[in-house]
Amino acid sequence: MSLSSVMSVALSGLTVTSRAADIVSSNISNAMTDGYGVRQVSVTGQNLGNGGSGARVLGVLRIEDAALIGHRRRAEAEFAFGTTQGQHLNRLEGAIGIPDTPASLAARSAAFEAALTAAAASPHNQVRLAGAVDAAVALAGTINGISDGIQAQRLAADGAIARGIERFNGALGELATLNTRIRRDGGGATDVSGLLDAQARLVNDIAALVPLESRRDASGALQLYSADGEALLDGRAAVLGFSPVAVMTAESTLADGALSGLTLNGRALALDGPTAALAGGELAALFLQRDAWGPAAQRDIDAIARDLAARLDAAGIDPTRAAGQPGLFTDAGAVPDAATETGLAARLRVNAAVLPDQGGAHWRLRDGLGAAVPGPGGAAGLLQAQRDALAALRPTASGSFSATNRSFAGLVADHLSGVGMARQSAETRQSHAAARLDVLRNEELAQGVNTDSEMLQLLRIEKIFAANARVITAAQEMIDQLIRMGR
Repeated sequence: MSLSSVMSVALSGLTVTSRAADIVSSNISNAMTDGYGVRQVSVTGQNLGNGGSGARVLGVLRIEDAALIGHRRRAEAEFAFGTTQGQHLNRLEGAIGIPDTPASLAARSAAFEAALTAAAASPHNQVRLAGAVDAAVALAGTINGISDGIQAQRLAADGAIARGIERFNGALGELATLNTRIRRDGGGATDVSGLLDAQARLVNDIAALVPLESRRDASGALQLYSADGEALLDGRAAVLGFSPVAVMTAESTLADGALSGLTLNGRALALDGPTAALAGGELAALFLQRDAWGPAAQRDIDAIARDLAARLDAAGIDPTRAAGQPGLFTDAGAVPDAATETGLAARLRVNAAVLPDQGGAHWRLRDGLGAAVPGPGGAAGLLQAQRDALAALRPTASGSFSATNRSFAGLVADHLSGVGMARQSAETRQSHAAARLDVLRNEELAQGVNTDSEMLQLLRIEKIFAANARVITAAQEMIDQLIRMGR
C-alpha cells in the first residue's frame, strides 16, 4: 500500500468519525425532544485506487419501534376518550349536586317537601306559605339549571369538535407537505431524519383525537389511516368537514339537521352504530357527548320534571283547578305534555297563580290555584295532598329509569345514584387506560436516547479519530523523511 493510499484511507476514517460524532452529539442534545428518533450512522467499506480501502458514510438511520409507537398512540386515543367521558359525568354530577349541598336537586326536593309540611301545620301562616312557594321556585330553578348545564356541555363539545377538526386538518396538510420533501430528498444523500421527526411530532399531536394506523411507502412518505380503515393521508391529505353551531337546545339533534355531522372529503361519515367512523378517540367522545350522552342526561332530567309536575297535576288534588289548566308546576305556563317532554326541564315554571310578582298570591297554594278569594285560614287539605303526592309511590313514565314504584325523593336519589355509578365506571376505565398509556410511554422512552451509551460511543469515536489522525501524521512524517533523503 502506498503512502498516498494510507493517507486516503485515514482521511476517509476521519470523515466517517466526524460524521459519527455529529450524530452522537445530535442524539445527546435531543434526548428530551418529543418525536426525536435515535440516529445511527450506516458505514460501508470502499475501494480507494488500486490498493487501499477506506470507509464512507452510507447514510443515517433513524431508529424507532413503529409497533410500540402505534400502540402508544392508540392508548392515547383511548385515554382521551375516557377523559372526555369522565369530565362529562363529573360535570353532570356536579350540576345535580350531592345531597348535603343546599343547592343540590335532592336538597331542593327535600326543602320543598319540608316547606309543604310546615305550611300544612300552620296553614294560616303567610310566611310559611311564602316559604313553600319559594321552595317550589328554587326546585324548578335547580331543574332548569341542570338542563342548562347539559346543553352548555353539548355546546362546548360542538365547539371542541370544530377546534379538533381544524387542528387535525392542519396537521394532515403539514404532513402532506413534509411527504413531498421526503420524496424529493429521501432518494439522495440528504438526511431526512429531521423531516421524519417533524412528522412524528405532528402525528403525536393528533393521535389523541383519532386512533391512527401509520406506515411508509417505498419512497419513505407517511401514510395514515384511521383504525376503521378510512384513508386520512394516502398520496394526499384528506379533509374532514364540520360546521359548529352558535346555540344549543334540548331539541337540537343531528337527526333533524340542527347539528352538523362529519364528512371526509365531502362524504358523510356514520357516527353511530357498531361501525361508527373514527371511533375510540377524543373526537368520537365529543360527538357522543353532544349526540348521545347529553341527550340521554336531558331525557332523565326531563323525566324528573314531568314526574314532579304530574304528581301535583293529579286529578282530585286541587278541585278549584279547571280542566286543562296546569297545576303548581307548568311547562312555561302550559300543562306538561308527554308529546313535548323534550326540554321540559328547561321550561319548568311555578304556576303564576301563586307568584305575587306575576299577579298571583301565596294563599292559592293553600286554597287552590283556581280560587278567586282566600279560603279559611285553617284549611290544610290541599297542602297535605300536595305533600302526600310527592311521597306517593308511583312508576316513572319516561327517561332511563326502571318501572319501579318510587316517591319523588326516591326518583331524585336514583337519578343521582345512576350518574354517580356511571361516573365511577368511567373513572375506572380511565384509570386502566392511563396505566396502560404510562407503561407504553415508559417502554418508548426506554428505547429513546441513552445518554450513557451515547457518551461511551463518543469516547470510541474519539479514539478512532485519534488513531486515524495519528496515521496521517505518521505518513506525513515518512514523506518528509523521504524528501530529506532525496536531497
